[in-house]
Amino acid sequence: MPFSLPARLRIPAIGVDAPVAGVGLDAAGGLQVPPAGDRNLAGWYRLGTAPGSTGNALLVGHVDTDRGPAVFWALGSLHRGNTLDVLRADGSTARFAVDSVEVLPKAGFPAGRVYGATARPELRVITCGGGYTRATGYQGNVVVSAHLVQAL
Repeated sequence: MPFSLPARLRIPAIGVDAPVAGVGLDAAGGLQVPPAGDRNLAGWYRLGTAPGSTGNALLVGHVDTDRGPAVFWALGSLHRGNTLDVLRADGSTARFAVDSVEVLPKAGFPAGRVYGATARPELRVITCGGGYTRATGYQGNVVVSAHLVQAL
């Protein structure tokens, strides 16, 4: 699909219907997340691939905030074959099918595998996950990997 900004993310299996805003990198060079003030907001890495275009597009969001569950609260319950729709600014929709759902440790996070280039249109949807303590926060990330199955 040609380049077009993502506008909305829908994941019917877990009830997600969220606007998408561009994010970049934080001061430490890590992937930013959307502001925690809007619990139903997904972030798209605006310096990377647009969802539906060839390459690896990245969407991120909070699993929860101090006010309760957030946009990707149920992300880890997705299964292979579930669909994710990215509605794009040009009026088209990029439909992706889930290939895998993993919980990866933050220590030693396989950034090359998760964020690396791909030869086909793919999508990674990422949120916090794994063990949690107040002192250290979440110990891992839930990573959903998906590939484009339909341009609508």
